[in-house]
Amino acid sequence: MANFRTSAKDFTHIAFPYFRGDDRWPGRVLLITVIGLQLFQVWLNVKFNSWYNTFYNALQNKDWDTFIWQLGVFSILAAAFIVTAVYQIYLQQWLQIRWRRWLTGRYLGRWLGQGTHYRMRLKGDQADNPDQRIADDIRQFISSTLDIGIALLGSIVTLVSFVVILWNLSSATPLMIGSQTYNVPGYLVWAALIYAILGTWITHLVGRPLVKLNFDQQRYEADFRFSLVRLRENAEQVTLLSGEKAEEERLTHRFGNVIRNWYGIMQRTKRLTFLTAGYSQVAIIFPFIVVSPVYFFGAMTLGGLMQVASAFGQVQSSLSFFVSAYTSIADWKAVLDRLAGFEASIDWAQGLDKTAPRVEFIADGGSALEADELAVGLPNGKEIVRVSGLSIGPGERVLVTGPSGSGKTSLFRALGGVWPFGAGSIRIPKGANVLVLPQRPYLPLGTLRGALAYPGPENAFTPEEIQKVVDAVGLSALSGQLDDTAYWADKLSGGEQQRLSIARALLQKPDWLLLDEATSALDEAAEAELYRLLVARLPDAAIVSIGHRSSLVQFHGRFFELQPDAGGRHHLTPTGRRDDAEAEDELGVSLA
Repeated sequence: MANFRTSAKDFTHIAFPYFRGDDRWPGRVLLITVIGLQLFQVWLNVKFNSWYNTFYNALQNKDWDTFIWQLGVFSILAAAFIVTAVYQIYLQQWLQIRWRRWLTGRYLGRWLGQGTHYRMRLKGDQADNPDQRIADDIRQFISSTLDIGIALLGSIVTLVSFVVILWNLSSATPLMIGSQTYNVPGYLVWAALIYAILGTWITHLVGRPLVKLNFDQQRYEADFRFSLVRLRENAEQVTLLSGEKAEEERLTHRFGNVIRNWYGIMQRTKRLTFLTAGYSQVAIIFPFIVVSPVYFFGAMTLGGLMQVASAFGQVQSSLSFFVSAYTSIADWKAVLDRLAGFEASIDWAQGLDKTAPRVEFIADGGSALEADELAVGLPNGKEIVRVSGLSIGPGERVLVTGPSGSGKTSLFRALGGVWPFGAGSIRIPKGANVLVLPQRPYLPLGTLRGALAYPGPENAFTPEEIQKVVDAVGLSALSGQLDDTAYWADKLSGGEQQRLSIARALLQKPDWLLLDEATSALDEAAEAELYRLLVARLPDAAIVSIGHRSSLVQFHGRFFELQPDAGGRHHLTPTGRRDDAEAEDELGVSLA
């Protein structure tokens, strides 16, 4: 019961927002129409049940006129059934794509909003393969919800409708056992109920493990697909390391999980199919067995027999809904659990804002980036960096050093407003822009011009502006390929990618530019050329660098080092300022 309540809560949380969202009225109209068509089909089935009695009695009595008339009645009922069935599927598919568009947009917005996708990765694998959850699980959830929900509603209404019919037929058809006749009120209904309850109970016992098996199958399939994509993205590194054999072993292992779990699904499905197929076949003749003595030894007509069989079949089929739909329900439950886990992971990541280091935009009171009593931690709660009394004004050039693992990158992520672990605040003047350039730049799929303008639109900068920065950072050889679409992360070298990242900074003109070893793939001469370019083109921007090369000293006027204390926590400690007069004469630029 607790599992049922949890599933119901998860379903409500995922499904209901669409029907209260901005697309609620089209969604509600489509849903009501689809339900209305389903109910109309139930009404047609009731009419078919009455038709059985008249039609088969006409056959038994060899009544030609009634036979022809009933063929006409059947044609009208069948035509109405066909039209409603076609439009029910059509409108259900229309609702499905509208619902999927809305729900996908909602998940994309929550997943990408405020760095949530990045924070979720820091927790681990609570929500593995978010790409599959958004692309596949949403589609399967909506499709299965509509299919199962509409079918369940139809079964309930059919049950209510035909239980009345079958109860009335039971009163006109006494139970015969041997030569004895018994008047048992509604015995045909009780027979169908007992048959369905027994079948449902056994089906649940046999099919229950399918929920976990289907959940695991989706995860294993996604893990295998992700490994293939990961290999494609890192093909050069794998080839240089001659890692093909190791990758093949890893891929084979992950695919082995797919195969082993699939064998488990096969075995469980085989048992379930034996049960459901046998159950369905016995259900065909079960009503005839129950009422055949009355037909052969009583006054029941052929039409009455067929009407009873039809009504019994409808009641039994409705009561046995979970038997026939158990496999689909198991698949749906697995998808529901995956989406619920995804929602929980998003909620966890967004909840980090309550305790994470805060970026506060100050309308007045200074023009510097300030951090005081800032604590930067790890996901396990351990504090690794402590910052006190940091103030970086416009145009300053600051170099941060420290041993590997001291938390330099985490500190930069906190200053950029994306690191969620720690406490304290970073004060930034209102309207200021902080740009962090990581060591490995991100290059989106598309044109090189779009990669340069990222994250803005491709036309955010004029062709002249793009060309100037391309030439300035030493990528003139790519001028003729700016509008070519390619997988640039594979096509460009590490140094070229870092040059492109510097070009983005020149285009965006941030107020504070944080470079996390953003020129480490370049030689010292090329690195010096780019730093001169940054200092000259962004004279009012504060430039804060993480780096280990001594050649970076000449481009910075203030120096900090992350120094450990006895407890292993690192403090951002100032280590001096440079007299910049000589450096300015040497470089020909201003080092504020």
